[in-house]
Amino acid sequence: MSRGRFITLEGGEGVGKSTLAKALALRLAQAGVRAEVTREPGGSPMAEAIREAVLSGAIREHGPFAEALMFSAARIDHIDRLIAPALARGDWVICDRFADSTRVYQGVAGELEPDLLRSLERVATAGLAPDLTLILDLDPRKGLARAARRSPDQGKDRFEAETLGFHRKLRQGFLAIAAAEPERCAVLDASRNPAALAEAAWLTLAERLTVPEAA
Repeated sequence: MSRGRFITLEGGEGVGKSTLAKALALRLAQAGVRAEVTREPGGSPMAEAIREAVLSGAIREHGPFAEALMFSAARIDHIDRLIAPALARGDWVICDRFADSTRVYQGVAGELEPDLLRSLERVATAGLAPDLTLILDLDPRKGLARAARRSPDQGKDRFEAETLGFHRKLRQGFLAIAAAEPERCAVLDASRNPAALAEAAWLTLAERLTVPEAA
């Protein structure tokens, strides 16, 4: 059995990653490909607990390095319990955020040293890298407005509450990764409606990766 493919979705707040992940999984299912949809931080019980702690703001006072450590711990458990087993049995995995988010949120916006983050990433991923990363690009003002509409009764999480300047740094950070790694990354205009974005993402996926024929 051949290894499955690993697809990650990246971008700032409110760009539509979760909706796109579900749409791509549906298209893959229609093509006869089983796909796991997951997210970071999260995807395993321990990683979900870390997600709750970080997004609540409980770790913020300890600084971006503490957040990066927490995300790395969550990533190790996520890979061990969900991502690696799924890929080994031939399933595809679509993950809402992965290591690029740590590079950007804690690295670019949090101003952690790139060498430090690279060391953490090597430990956390043990060499696992996405086959394709779709970076959803959107004006952060529009993304934050979308995020606010999505959960009006829950309030802003740890990162949604940051300044517009912070979110502009995130956008530039993701675009810089895409420019540095064009073989892995593709930038998509996330200002489009969900159906149009899903179609563009599917065309990119089909162009970059070989989708098996349905049985």
